[in-house]
Amino acid sequence: MTSRTPRDSRLRLVPRQPVAAARRAVTTRAKRPAPRPPEGTPPPAELARQARAVLAGAARLARWADGTGAAGGTGGGLRAGPDGALPATAVERAAEALSLTPRQVRTDWDLARLAGLIELHDGLVRPGWRLRAWDRDDTAVLRGWVALFDAWSLARPAPAGAAPAIVAEVVEALPQLLSLLHLSAGPVRLPVLLDMLEQRVTELRTERCEVPYHQDAPDAPDAPDAPDTSGAPHPAPDPADGAAGASLAELLGWALDALLTVGALVPLDGARDGAYQGAPETAEAQLTPLGNWSVWIKLEQICVAAQSPAGNIEQSAEAMLRGCARLTPGPARAEYRAWLAARSVGAAVEELLTVARGEDALLRGLAFEALRAVGAPAEQAVRAAAEEPVLRPYALLWLVEHEGGDPETAPDVLTREESTWLWVDTAAAVADHGETQLLVRHLDSAVQGSVPRLLEEVRAVGHPRTVQVLVALAAAHPDPALAKAVRRAAFQVHTGGA
Repeated sequence: MTSRTPRDSRLRLVPRQPVAAARRAVTTRAKRPAPRPPEGTPPPAELARQARAVLAGAARLARWADGTGAAGGTGGGLRAGPDGALPATAVERAAEALSLTPRQVRTDWDLARLAGLIELHDGLVRPGWRLRAWDRDDTAVLRGWVALFDAWSLARPAPAGAAPAIVAEVVEALPQLLSLLHLSAGPVRLPVLLDMLEQRVTELRTERCEVPYHQDAPDAPDAPDAPDTSGAPHPAPDPADGAAGASLAELLGWALDALLTVGALVPLDGARDGAYQGAPETAEAQLTPLGNWSVWIKLEQICVAAQSPAGNIEQSAEAMLRGCARLTPGPARAEYRAWLAARSVGAAVEELLTVARGEDALLRGLAFEALRAVGAPAEQAVRAAAEEPVLRPYALLWLVEHEGGDPETAPDVLTREESTWLWVDTAAAVADHGETQLLVRHLDSAVQGSVPRLLEEVRAVGHPRTVQVLVALAAAHPDPALAKAVRRAAFQVHTGGA
């Protein structure tokens, strides 16, 4: 006799890997041989030593802030200001304890934050996972330095009076200058860099026009603020003028000094901080071994994306994630890094979160996988996303892993309701993109101990895809009694019954 009640079958608890459950492995993908760095690039151990030297002051201040550094440490419990800066009293204490000037303390504090050596949790200062691994893990050190290099524009304030628009254009144009410095394999004179910067800024402004801009365009308005009713695009302003409050020459000097601050440029002979602003035309800029290595890494990432069949580097975030859905995790991470390398960090993070807010659960999980490739620069945006119910489980898992937690135990930070919501969301991804057996096996990843309890909590969690998930699971499961119970649960959710 067959029982007409659902079997109370136990669900095997296994490490939860939501996105992996919905991903198809691609075993026929051709493997690209590991690229070799340019001749003369120091080995990783030497690069890590140089990175530690650049960030020595930042690491020392981070240990002081954590209470594990020199005498006079905070003993923990230090709070930063609303803008993340050290309060004046803490600056004075650190300067006295570490024999530094207040300006040096503030500079080291900014570098420590950008490199992930310290983290702010609701204003409370905590050591980053990189600080805990600083003396023993060369990879952690290099990743910390690369995070600092990526955030070079925050390491030094822009010239006073510079309009945000022209500063953003310089930041967007700088990768081309860095590529020139890398490919030159030696010093490059400042006039050459300035000429390339002017060309790139003009290109960026032209790209924003509806039609190509021509210098000899007739009837250009005399006043830049005059209203134009002709429907024709305004001509791009001369990048070399000072209409924006700061000339491109000044902004080039600022950018080079910021790169000098993070250790990516060789200091000018006998020069100190701020050497490139106001430097003579005969001055030259040259990348350090760290800078050369980092630019090479980013160029390689772009090459990987350019060689991919989907051409992901030119795609939107949604198209890129769809193109990566059929890749195994390793190749997918390479695609994420290449896509990120071709964009500003802030814009890329916002675009990924916008995709995550959509209806496709698979893309939601993949978006957070791509955000893992971003690392520390995405932390603030992910913390804000944790306040959104749809993104909260993914954001909490991301934050735990970012702070050095074990990925196998990371799901423990979720409440029972959040875990159930994530299970339904992942099941929706499997139902939309996976195979029937994947959906059946997805039962094993539920936190509940039995099917009746799972169905009860799934009905209560209120996920918008609950009915579709339960209907798909009932159609896929080979056990008739269990399938019937699941169909009944789907009907109850659909009709609003208990």
